[in-house]
Amino acid sequence: MKFIVLNGSPKGPVSVTMQYIHFLQKRFPEHNFEMFHVAQRIRKIENDENTFREIIEKIKNADAVVWAFPLYVYLVHAHYKRFIELIFERNAAESFANKYTVIFTTSIKFYDITAHSYIHAVCDDLNMKVAGAYTADMPDLTKDKERKRFTLFVEHVFQVIDGKQPVQPQYSPLNWRKFAYKPADVEKPVSTRKKRIVLVSDAKAEDINLNGMIQRFQASFAEDIKVINLHELSIKGSCRGCLKCGYNFECFYDGKDDYRQFWEEELETADIIVIAGTIRDRYLSSLWKCFFDRRFFHTHTPRLMGKQIVYLISGPLSQIPNLRMILEAYMELEMANVVGFISDEFGDSQDIDSLISNRTADAVHFSVEKYIRPETFLGVAARKLFRDEVYGRLRMVFQADYREYKKLGLFDFPQKKIRLRMLNGITGILLKIPIIRKFFQGFMKQGMIMSHQRILKKLYPEE
Repeated sequence: MKFIVLNGSPKGPVSVTMQYIHFLQKRFPEHNFEMFHVAQRIRKIENDENTFREIIEKIKNADAVVWAFPLYVYLVHAHYKRFIELIFERNAAESFANKYTVIFTTSIKFYDITAHSYIHAVCDDLNMKVAGAYTADMPDLTKDKERKRFTLFVEHVFQVIDGKQPVQPQYSPLNWRKFAYKPADVEKPVSTRKKRIVLVSDAKAEDINLNGMIQRFQASFAEDIKVINLHELSIKGSCRGCLKCGYNFECFYDGKDDYRQFWEEELETADIIVIAGTIRDRYLSSLWKCFFDRRFFHTHTPRLMGKQIVYLISGPLSQIPNLRMILEAYMELEMANVVGFISDEFGDSQDIDSLISNRTADAVHFSVEKYIRPETFLGVAARKLFRDEVYGRLRMVFQADYREYKKLGLFDFPQKKIRLRMLNGITGILLKIPIIRKFFQGFMKQGMIMSHQRILKKLYPEE
């Protein structure tokens, strides 16, 4: 069979992901794997129509397509995202229809689920048949057990494709609402209370609803707020994956474009940040993805701690829970507070006006009160993963992270709590005695609430 491999690494052939493809070429020489390094060559593909059409023609004549990519900030790399946008913009989707496809990723298992969900949804939008999806930890290829697992997966994919087995889509098509938002005048603007508010968007002239929401948000404040359009910034490119930032947060692009200065002078000094964008396929635009990718110059260290975040989204946000989860998880890991999401998919213009007015007031109030909502699994699990990786196998590369994690107290390993370890050890021995275990189990429910009851009695003794 003939496979077209769409490589999503900005490093092209010099990437961990492609080593797995090389393994397949050697392990299964009877099959042909032709690679196109679309993320690395995106400028050529975007600017030269013939280059793009060459890839599409190869896909049209292939038996299957492999979406192979490393994870970048909860998703695919910005350049890979741009290639997907080009498929739809240039009406090339028909060449993908009814093709079998495989999703393959490499990562440290940080939100690989959101990246897979995104690509799978894109494949369903292209009417492709997903024969399988595989997420590998970066060093898996070096381990006998994992090579065997990967081989079994690929052999199963061959069976699905060769047998033309049926595949069920997982995601329904998006329904875009035909609605023109028209903001009304604001009767009672809210005071910023000296809080610095920065609104960042990628709005174009044709993004009528998004521009309307931005206009309304600006007018909701009695004082001026800062509004910045990403199209007006000099951003030379997305993250290169060079890891130059690992030692001291130094970026390849430093001094070559506006990004670092913008981030540090505008966002890190803001109290409230508004992110405004229009949905493109199953995410925001590739420009927004480039923006999020480039933030990696501070690698895995939170930089927006304590800030209030508002999202203005034009498009069917409720139909893409994966996108909402990504945006929430991103800010939880930054230790910021998501005030809320406002989209144009529900209600009339008056309803959206009301939502914006209320969220602006909430953002200022939360900022004054320094309110940050409790973290959910999205942030807690991600931080524990980074904690372990930065302390362990990633420390050699990400030494800047290691120093910052120590400073911020993020190496909060429970194993370091001697008192707890001693208590667990003693309890473990005692619970081996049946009569003590029976008493403990009978007391467990009451025991779980004793400390809470003591606090309530202390706070409200008369009640």
